[in-house]
Amino acid sequence: MKPHILKNDLKVFGVQVKDFPNGIGEAFDRLVRMFPPGDKRSYYGIFQMDKDGRMLYYATAEEIHDGEAEKYKCDQHTIEKGEYLTETIQDWQKKTHCIKDVFQELIRDQRVDKTKPCIEWYKDDKEMMCMLKTNSSK
Repeated sequence: MKPHILKNDLKVFGVQVKDFPNGIGEAFDRLVRMFPPGDKRSYYGIFQMDKDGRMLYYATAEEIHDGEAEKYKCDQHTIEKGEYLTETIQDWQKKTHCIKDVFQELIRDQRVDKTKPCIEWYKDDKEMMCMLKTNSSK
């Protein structure tokens, strides 16, 4: 586990995955198809439990230009700046079955703020970072 500092709030937009976990791939595929070929932006999964114990998962893309959320008729979210405890998964597409285990390990750490959502940062087709905001970020 390594700390990672997100220096600024990050605007993202996307769609809620209603059929979690089955609909995650389709939701990200839909996002990718919105943009022109060669578009370079990061993608994020944002998830947490709601007050009724249901998992809320959003497949999101980095907002590069103001107004993209409205343009593409998507929900807008903000990934808060601050310190995150992270674990990187290489070749994540071959290891999707173990992502939940990485988050379970991260959430056991006393430094983690359990009131904040879990973040998956899909840096590219090979590297994904699991991120949980720390208590020192408040």
